[in-house]
Amino acid sequence: MAQRRMFSKEITTSDTFVDMPMSSQLLYFHLGMEADDEGFIGNAKMLSRAYGANSDDLSLLKAKGFIIMFETGVSVVKDWNLNNKIRKDRVKPTIYRSEKSLLNVDIDGAYYVDNQMTTKVQPIDNQMSAEDRLGKVRLGKDRKDILSGSEEPDQLPYKEVVHYLNEKTGSKYRSSGTKTKKLIKARFNEGFSLDDFRTVIDVKSKQWLTDQKMKQYLRPETLFGTKFESYLNENQVTSKPAMKNGGYGTR
Repeated sequence: MAQRRMFSKEITTSDTFVDMPMSSQLLYFHLGMEADDEGFIGNAKMLSRAYGANSDDLSLLKAKGFIIMFETGVSVVKDWNLNNKIRKDRVKPTIYRSEKSLLNVDIDGAYYVDNQMTTKVQPIDNQMSAEDRLGKVRLGKDRKDILSGSEEPDQLPYKEVVHYLNEKTGSKYRSSGTKTKKLIKARFNEGFSLDDFRTVIDVKSKQWLTDQKMKQYLRPETLFGTKFESYLNENQVTSKPAMKNGGYGTR
C-alpha cells in the first residue's frame, strides 16, 4: 500500500469543509491517511475514537458528503480520486470489493451510490441517532437541516454564467460540472454578482480570444478562480474615463 497521501485544496478550502468544527476537519485528514489505496476504511469508528474524535464528527463528515458509510461498517472517502493520483501499477486493490461494487464514479472522480448524492446513503440506526443528536445539540438549525435533507435548493445562476461564457468564446462547458459549480458558488459567496461574471468574461475574451497561446485559458477554472477579482478590476482600469479640466471627461 502506498505510504503517501494527498489532499486537494478544492476540497479542504471549500466553504462546506471549513464550516465544520476543527475536530471533524482533523478526522477527515486522519481517515485520508489511514484509507487504503482506493480510499476505503474498514474501522472508521475505531479510528475516530483513537484520534480523539467522536461519533458526531464521523456523522458530520457523512452528512456533509465527505465520506460514504455502508451498513457493513466500511467507509470510503468520497473525493479520494480527486485527492490522490496513484499510479495504476502501484495501487493495491481494496479488499472491500462488495462495497466498491455499489459505487459509481462521476466525471470529477468522486464516488457516489446508485446515482444519488452521497449524503442520501441510507444510514444504519445508530448513525441516525447520532445525526439527530448532532443536529439538536451541537450543530444548530442549519446543520440539522443538512442532516434531515431539508436544505434550501441552490438557486445560483450557474446556467446563465456558463451559457454566457460559451456564447462569448464558442466553448461547450457544462453548467452541471461539479468543479465549475464550486467555483461559481465560491465567487457568489464572496459577494460578486452575475454582472461581475459577465464583465470578467468580456474582459478576458477581448484579451485572449485572438491569442492562440492564451485562448486555452478561457475556461471556468481560470476565469472563476482565485484571480477573479483582479480580472474584474482590469475592467475598471481600462474603462476609466480620462481626466479633463480637473474632472472626469469623455475621450
